[in-house]
Amino acid sequence: MTLLDHLRRMAGNNLWSNDRLYRAVLQLKLGEFSAERTSFFPSIEATLNHILAVDLLYLDFLEEGGVGAAAHDDFVPIDEPQALFAAQLAADRRLIAFCDRLSAVDLDRQVFTDRRADGMIPERIGDILAHVFLHDIHHRGQVHAMLSGTSVAPPQLDEFLLDYDVKLRKEEVERLGLKI
Repeated sequence: MTLLDHLRRMAGNNLWSNDRLYRAVLQLKLGEFSAERTSFFPSIEATLNHILAVDLLYLDFLEEGGVGAAAHDDFVPIDEPQALFAAQLAADRRLIAFCDRLSAVDLDRQVFTDRRADGMIPERIGDILAHVFLHDIHHRGQVHAMLSGTSVAPPQLDEFLLDYDVKLRKEEVERLGLKI
């Protein structure tokens, strides 16, 4: 497996994991989505909005969209879980499409990241992608833990890469149209 293959699989994992997580979140009782909880962000709602805002920021950097830090700074949090899920799904599909267009050479290509007062910092595409996946996994883990204190059990989020787990993800992978 090449690094590009791995990053493409991670983009698919991002979609799959978010799909599983949001399907649990959509089952929460009234008030549980926005209820204050102990974590880096004070609620499931705030954490999921943070994931999306950062994804949109880095997608702009990767696609060289020109919005820059405003992609994050001007982000308007979404307070309705279904609408937030739809927005995250769209971002995840953009990320998959971006990764599908890459060549191995692109992974070392630099794009500028707008770091506000620190300026425009060049970063390698491969490093940005690794960061995005790590960031999302980190915060999904926080949502997973917060779900433990709700009426909905947190879903398994680690049944994606191994052949042994195919039976546990097959239906979802097919429904999402992922190439695994």
